Amino acid sequence: MTVVGPFGLSVRDQALEADVQTGLAAVEAGLLDATKSDVPFITEAAQHLVLAGGKRFRPLLVMLAAQFGDPYAPGVVPSAVVVELTHLATLYHDDVMDEADVRRGVDSANTRWGNSIAVLTGDFLFARASHTLADLGPEAVRIQSEAFERLVTGQILETAGPTDGRDPVDHYLDVLGGKTGSLVAVSCRFGAMMSGADDSVVDTLTQYGERLGVAFQLADDVLDIASDSHESGKTPGTDLREGIPTLPVLHLRAAAAAHGRPEDVELVALVDGDLTDDDRHAEVLRRLRAHPALEQARRDTVRYAEEARAMLAPLPDGYAKAALAEMCDAVVHRAG
Repeated sequence: MTVVGPFGLSVRDQALEADVQTGLAAVEAGLLDATKSDVPFITEAAQHLVLAGGKRFRPLLVMLAAQFGDPYAPGVVPSAVVVELTHLATLYHDDVMDEADVRRGVDSANTRWGNSIAVLTGDFLFARASHTLADLGPEAVRIQSEAFERLVTGQILETAGPTDGRDPVDHYLDVLGGKTGSLVAVSCRFGAMMSGADDSVVDTLTQYGERLGVAFQLADDVLDIASDSHESGKTPGTDLREGIPTLPVLHLRAAAAAHGRPEDVELVALVDGDLTDDDRHAEVLRRLRAHPALEQARRDTVRYAEEARAMLAPLPDGYAKAALAEMCDAVVHRAG
């Protein structure tokens, strides 16, 4: 058994291991090549997060989905490069919007070079992703553009907030389907499609990816509250400090509104207060970690991961299917 990819995914078949390792190495080389510019400063900024590492969650899914066809088909690695470049570009933009200081254990691009350079670098990565995508054909371009539209729509809906009368939790889950689920779904779709897998397999893996993507983001929500380390690649409590309404906080608000317990109302007031104060921030984290809202968010993570696992049922049994099922376990483990 060999451990590869994010979360220590275990691979129990030598052929699958070889395919995945070869594919991910090619993706890494492709990312470095795609982020080079004739202008050295642009190369430095564009490769800032590439060189910082990361889980390569989406390229790994491309490689695993490609196992249902020809994993060495020519479009597999470029499509993985496209989805990772798109993801990286959104991180540059997200850090500007969230005023984040740290990303993947290093200074965020906006901290290092300012907001304008960070935004423009994100745009540069989108342009390079589009250049690679153009060689994959019009159907791939359409699929990616639709996913990108959903991603941006999700970001806008998150910023705008729920409309009057809309359940904030339902709104948030819809946001995550766009912001995160869409690109993870495309990762699975591209892997299967580029490998020449049957259309039914492509559809199955796309639905799996959508649910897994939401579970992945919900696990990040839990980690932002529960982690004492830098497991998520960000300082614990970053989303909380920035006032981003993650699922544990939304469940806390719902509990306070439904039951009116003084301790819940007080905690909501603390969350809504000035969390730039380190002592106040630490107190809110301590109390949220002990609150049932955090466990409720964990249960939601498990539910989406189990829905993803259930989508795999029609696929032929084998090591690739087992590895995709293990991804569900790995996502849940992050939130455990």
